[in-house]
Amino acid sequence: MTLTACGGGGHKAAAGAASPSVPATASASVTAPATGAAADSSTSPVKLAKTKFVLNSSLAAGATYQWIYKPYKAGTFKKGAKGRTFALVKAGLAGGFTYNRLKAALHDAQGDKTLAKLVAPLTKSVDSLKALPAKLKKGESPDSTVNSFQDTINNVKSTAKKDGDNVTDKVPSLSQLKSGS
Repeated sequence: MTLTACGGGGHKAAAGAASPSVPATASASVTAPATGAAADSSTSPVKLAKTKFVLNSSLAAGATYQWIYKPYKAGTFKKGAKGRTFALVKAGLAGGFTYNRLKAALHDAQGDKTLAKLVAPLTKSVDSLKALPAKLKKGESPDSTVNSFQDTINNVKSTAKKDGDNVTDKVPSLSQLKSGS
């Protein structure tokens, strides 16, 4: 499954995941209602789970590439670089956004039998990101921080590809970064 959505242009989502008047990420956070007070998220079905999984993973990949990896490679995070402060703020937002979208993708994978085999590697990837945004904001070890983000995204992409899902970089807007979804 390939999904081409979000970024600066028009929206096109597979299987009607979002209408043109509703941002694609808004529909990505909608889940099937729980049927009981203590419903287990690992067994609750998620409507359009594969579509949402690809959308959330693609947005995480796009945010990492656009707002963390590219500025890092351009040297924007180095002390004295022009636009460093703004780039670090955007990278911090992108780190939080990436974590949020990968957590949503994990929820989507837990709610679908065909995606269930992605849960373990995705959980490991999401857990590895917990401390990275703070490290990046502080400027601690930017090489390992950026490489950790990129490694996580590459792991998600390769794991999804084995399942037949094509996760590509879909760059979120700055307003999506700010809102976290």
